[in-house]
Amino acid sequence: MRAKIDEIVFDCHDPARLVRFWAALLGGDPVDRTDDWSYVDPPEFVRVAFQQVPEGKTVKNRLHLDLDAGDIDAAADEAVRLGAERVGTIVTDDHGRFLVMRDPEGNEFCFVAGTDG
Repeated sequence: MRAKIDEIVFDCHDPARLVRFWAALLGGDPVDRTDDWSYVDPPEFVRVAFQQVPEGKTVKNRLHLDLDAGDIDAAADEAVRLGAERVGTIVTDDHGRFLVMRDPEGNEFCFVAGTDG
């Protein structure tokens, strides 16, 4: 049997805050399912959800999203305006360019351009 991804879930402290950040960044609609569970209703991508957990983030993510940005600087500037922070500078390697970011709760994600997948 093969399975398909239904949604990607991030543990977090404040689902309502994160869903609004990610909905603005990705272009979907924020949905608060319950007080401790929210998700981005996606127009073109897998649903991204946020579940409240009692413990705080203490280590680097084991999973992160790579977002195809085209213009990494412009995407990063918009993400910062929405509450994210840059981590370092744009890196260029044999596969393309990327920039590591953190969302308002410190979850890492990357803007990428020109990757070969």
